[in-house]
Amino acid sequence: MSGSGGLGCVIVAVEGSEESMNALRWALENLQLRSPAPDSSSNSGGHFVILYVQSPPNIATGLNPGAIPFGGPTPSDVEVPAFTAAIVAHQRRISEAILTHALQICSDKSVKNVKTQVMVGDAKEKLCEAVKVLHADLLVMGSRAFGPIKRMFLGSVSNYCTNNATCAVTIVKGTSRQAIRADKKENSYC
Repeated sequence: MSGSGGLGCVIVAVEGSEESMNALRWALENLQLRSPAPDSSSNSGGHFVILYVQSPPNIATGLNPGAIPFGGPTPSDVEVPAFTAAIVAHQRRISEAILTHALQICSDKSVKNVKTQVMVGDAKEKLCEAVKVLHADLLVMGSRAFGPIKRMFLGSVSNYCTNNATCAVTIVKGTSRQAIRADKKENSYC
């Protein structure tokens, strides 16, 4: 973080859930970004990076078929390029829809210093990688509040990032817009 006040780079992880979009709303409403230098013609101020991590096609769809009985080709020999291309195109449409929704939230709040990025891979590893590469000051993410059984099998992306990201991590809890509105009403009377 810079000494000039405010944050330079804030990554907000989105994945399409209402919890991640609530985390984006929270970040836009509560975080102060660094102002651009007055004598600078470049955009040296702080910015938000809305980051979506897409699963690789083979993980998302299980493209590795089981062994074909009676001496057919091995699974690694089976390629279905049209199927793979259709899946990649579908994932691209999902990514675009999620980022369009996130950018609409930014537009509704009149926030313009926003960039988007899509990475492909394991979410927890890619988030930590983005933090390092982009020199982020803060990573903001929502929490889907998995129970202990789901968390044991699926892992917790937020827990991993809290322990491994090279910057501060804010986890925004809450699952509904009503909860955020109620919180705002309580804070407005203070």
